[in-house]
Amino acid sequence: MLRRIFLPAILIILGYGFWISPDFKEIAAGVAIFLFGMITLEEGFKAFSGGTLEKILKKSTDKLYKSIGFGFIATAIMQSSSLVSVLTISFIGAGLIGLTQGIGIILGANIGTTTGAWLMAGFGLKVKISAYAMPMLAFGVILIFQKAKSIKGIGYILAGLGFLFLGIHYMKDGFEAFKETIDLASFAVDGFKGLLIFIGIGILATVVMQSSHATIVLILAALSVGQITYDNALALTIGANIGTTITAVLGSLSSNIDGKRLAGAHLIFNVVTALVAIVLMNQIISVVDVISDFIGIANDNHTLKLAVFDSLFKVMGVIMFIPFVDKLVKFLESNLKGKDKQEVESYESVQYLNDSVLELPATAMAAIVRETKHLYINAFEIIAHGLNLKRTNILSEMELEDVIKEGYSKNIVDIDDFYEHRIKGVYGEIIDFATQAQSKMSPEDIEDLYALKIASRDIVDAVKDTKHLQKNLVKYKNNLNNHIQEQYDGIRIGLAELLRGIDVVSKMSEEDEVIVLLSKMKVNMQRYDILANGTLDNLIRNNLITNEMATSLMNDSAYAYEISKHFIAMAEIIFIDVSSDIKNLGEDMLISDEEVDKILEKGD
Repeated sequence: MLRRIFLPAILIILGYGFWISPDFKEIAAGVAIFLFGMITLEEGFKAFSGGTLEKILKKSTDKLYKSIGFGFIATAIMQSSSLVSVLTISFIGAGLIGLTQGIGIILGANIGTTTGAWLMAGFGLKVKISAYAMPMLAFGVILIFQKAKSIKGIGYILAGLGFLFLGIHYMKDGFEAFKETIDLASFAVDGFKGLLIFIGIGILATVVMQSSHATIVLILAALSVGQITYDNALALTIGANIGTTITAVLGSLSSNIDGKRLAGAHLIFNVVTALVAIVLMNQIISVVDVISDFIGIANDNHTLKLAVFDSLFKVMGVIMFIPFVDKLVKFLESNLKGKDKQEVESYESVQYLNDSVLELPATAMAAIVRETKHLYINAFEIIAHGLNLKRTNILSEMELEDVIKEGYSKNIVDIDDFYEHRIKGVYGEIIDFATQAQSKMSPEDIEDLYALKIASRDIVDAVKDTKHLQKNLVKYKNNLNNHIQEQYDGIRIGLAELLRGIDVVSKMSEEDEVIVLLSKMKVNMQRYDILANGTLDNLIRNNLITNEMATSLMNDSAYAYEISKHFIAMAEIIFIDVSSDIKNLGEDMLISDEEVDKILEKGD
């Protein structure tokens, strides 16, 4: 809707500008080249978002001050708070960080944008910056055509910086030439009225360009040649800070509820900070003068004083908001709700898959891993209930013999109904989303993605096998033949032990411990091969069970074996870091009980 409104308006304004002044073309070209440079720079930084992203985020955002620092550094390097905002929404959508951490990153990014103003005012306007742009473009384009992802990424970064510098050069020269045709300073408006008008223009310019950084550079270029007054430039800067939230708002539309809450936090923070700046405008200007005098900025150097103002009011806003972050989170959580609980209970929806996480291959991969774990949690529940076991008992320290004595329900659980409501939809969306995600992934990532698809299929197959197993579990649960009842109790105990073990694995952080436990499960699953271990032969030879019972037991032991195999295979994939060198566990890693016990003794 916004594009339909703005696009024709922008084209009309550009056409009118080109008609009234040929020099306007240089300004417009400068803005276009600058924005293209930002897009190219973003592409370059995305090339370096590998599998270590999650670990970096965990270490860099576990405290609020770290989140703020992370946001500041990321924005200072990338020179785009809009990109950092969109990526932060992507991190939240993938479940890599929480809302509080996301708000911290946004606060830091707000301060990080000030580095662009300082670079522009202190360097870009005083040096012939185009001289640096040309070599960067030349080297950058050559590197872009290389096959290696990292080299290509460096090429995009160099080319992006080259376009940024070139855009600044054309904007500066354009305003100088344009002044001879039309003096924009003649349209200056003083007082509170001017403050509000130019804040509005700043908002509009930033919404159109989708970049507060580009707006600030444009303001500084115009200010440096006297095309706008200092007071109006300050108002434009405040407007740019409000306008930049539109990128986060638009980016959140395709995210989950926490992504939308983050966009809400971003909007609240920037608007409140702007309102405070408006109310205290005269006092802030006085403080800017004092700081400028202290650090040696000339009284008429309005470009550097604008950089001081930009830093002062943004840092002030962050300091003002830090004590209220927790309250802001509670406010957003209570006022921005997710889907209705009854709707979620009726048909389970995905929790982490949304268009926002497609921004980076790493966030897309992380989201699919988490969604596969979500599918596993649903399957864990139905398998437990299909075996007529209470999930809480399985997850407790209760003896397994006691676990199978206390049933979940007197009625038979409808596995088909559960599958339709809690498994089928989530599984289908995982597969569809993975297909979309792989278009931006490297061959290595696609290989990991394929393994995750297999893990999801293993979970679904385990549920289906439980459905086949359930019929005879119910039939022989209270059978007068103690031998067949004992065999089916053994199957339930074995599967309860498997589910408990998988739950333990899901909470482990050391991968070598995961491998040991999964290897032990592989050994234990051999119990279901009742033909090989002689159990079935002994029961039949001694006439302890009927032929019908023997056939049922043989088939159901096979189902139990398949459930174990599917769940262990799934755990090997989703509970080991996809970037780990030992993620692909093979049959050659299967070890005996004695070897497992020795490893566990060493670990103790």
